[in-house]
Order: sequence, then C-alpha cells, then structure tokens
Amino acid sequence: MRTITAWVSLLALAATTTACSKKQAAGGSVSIDGSSTVFLISAAAAERAKKEIGIDATVGSSGTGGGFKKFCAGDIDIAGASRPIKAAEADACKAKNIEWIELPVAYDGIALVVNTKNAFVDKLTVDELKKMWAPEAEGQVTKWSQIREGWPDQPLRLLGAGADSGTYDYFTAAIVGKEHSSRGDYRQSEDDNVLVQGVESDDNALGFFGFAYYAENKDKLKIVPIDDGKPDNGDGGITPSAETIAGGSYQPLSRPIFIYVSKGALAKAHVAKFVDFYLANATALSAKVGYVPLPAKVDELTKKRFADRKTGSVFAGGSKVGVTLEQLLASEGGS
Repeated sequence: MRTITAWVSLLALAATTTACSKKQAAGGSVSIDGSSTVFLISAAAAERAKKEIGIDATVGSSGTGGGFKKFCAGDIDIAGASRPIKAAEADACKAKNIEWIELPVAYDGIALVVNTKNAFVDKLTVDELKKMWAPEAEGQVTKWSQIREGWPDQPLRLLGAGADSGTYDYFTAAIVGKEHSSRGDYRQSEDDNVLVQGVESDDNALGFFGFAYYAENKDKLKIVPIDDGKPDNGDGGITPSAETIAGGSYQPLSRPIFIYVSKGALAKAHVAKFVDFYLANATALSAKVGYVPLPAKVDELTKKRFADRKTGSVFAGGSKVGVTLEQLLASEGGS
C-alpha cells in the first residue's frame, strides 16, 4: 500500500498535470472536492482513470462541508463526503436546481488514539468520551483524572477534525448525541496528518480521525478500544479493524463514506464514464488506501442506484448511527 503522504504528493503532481490537460482539452476533466477521508480513494481513482481510460480528474480536500458548498454552487462535478448530506445542504442544491446521486464507496471507522507512552488508557467508554467532548466540558474537563478514578492528574489535550469535517459531524452525533456539537477548546485540523503528528508528539494527547490514518501510522500511535456499553460486546471494548468495521461491531464509530454526483454533470460523457470506473474499482482502491470495502451486496445495490440514476439520500437529512447501508439501500427498491 502506498503511504498516505505519497498519495498526497501524487495528487499534487496529478493536479498540476491535469491543469495543463484542461488547457488542451477544455471540458474534459472531472472536478472533485470535499472530505479529506474520501480524498484518498478519489485520488487513487483519479490516478488509475488517467492511466486506464484517459480521463483527467482534479481532486481537492476542503472538508465535507466545504465540498458541499462548492457542489451545491455548481462549481464541481463530484463531492466526497464522510457523512450524509445535511438538509440545509440539500436545500442549497435544490435552490440551484442541482440534482444529485448519493453513492457509498467504502466503510471507515473513526479511530481514537493516544500517545504510545500512555500506559493507563486501556479503553474508553462512550460515556467517558462524552464527558471529554460535550460542550459543557469546555474549560472544565482538563485533566485525565477527571475522566476515570485512578487516572493521573495530568493535562488532557484533545485533537480532532475541524468543524467543516464530516468526521467531526459523525463523531459528535455518535458520542455527544447531537451533530456538530462539542467543546471548542481542542486542537482542530482538516489535515489528518497534522492530528497524527500532534498525538505522536504529546504524551497527554488524545485524538480522533479516520481509521486509514491510524493504519498508516500504527507504529507511532496507540489505538484505544471503545466500549459502547452493549453486553454482546463484552467489557473490554472493541478495537477498530477491517473486520470489526465491516461487521458492525465497532460501534458507534463505524460509518459509510460517499461520493455525491451531480446528475447534470452526468450529461457529460466523460463524467459518467469516470463514475462508472470509480464504482467498478472502489472495492480494490478502498482496500489499497486503508479503508474497508463495501460488502458485495451493498456494492451491488450502490451500482444499481447509479445505473438507475436514483437521486436523493437514503439518510433523510443526516447521519444515522448504527443503521446498515444494506437495510437503507434495499428499502428503496433494491432486492
């Protein structure tokens, strides 16, 4: 597997090359922006599409919220998203007469990590995470000793995705109970590599970001199992892995990630061809860059959704914690 840093460097080169290609063949490029999580798959798809079907694609990484702003303004063809589209974003698209197709492309788990020198954190419960991250914790919950009796009286320094990130939205929905609601006094970044480096360099840090970034840096970080309080998961917590994320036992922090495709953009033959290519290769590419491929049935239903040009969302306006994609996709007419 290529390193994440290598994929970022590759994309910078690809973007430059594509800019030149666009001058030579105006209208022949596919424009993608949005989630830093989905960025990795889209970058890999863009590289392969250039080589195998001769289609250029530019891929940006402005965060899920930033990507939807561009998408609903009609500035890009495809938005990458690490959470479902929100009602306000869907309304913004409607105001611009932009219809869209929601397509899951992989599963991801949000990883909780601490510094490798942290010897006392064996797991965290959802209630303990809420105690750390809830809005009322701001300026009040500042030490590890406040989280669990017996933990040291050392500063608790938190790092995580910024407010424009779909990872932030899903994390707050799953942990705090309300999307886009948390304390504000933590180190924020839309760049997951910055968060990795922040935890790696601080003995008292705890951070969250997409599982692929942990998998790439597992020798530098300590993963924290999560206990969701359900008896069937035992009392030791569940560690994120390809198996626990795909199987749904890593709860409540397993989630699907998506691309949203403008139906109007599909009138351009090269955009439709690129999306077909993306979906055909999503299983291999998601595994290659560290995510969890969709189960075969979900992959089949997703391709059918695109073939049928089925518009709208199966999530009714926002993240749904603990609901399977197969149930949602099958409920709208799949089999």
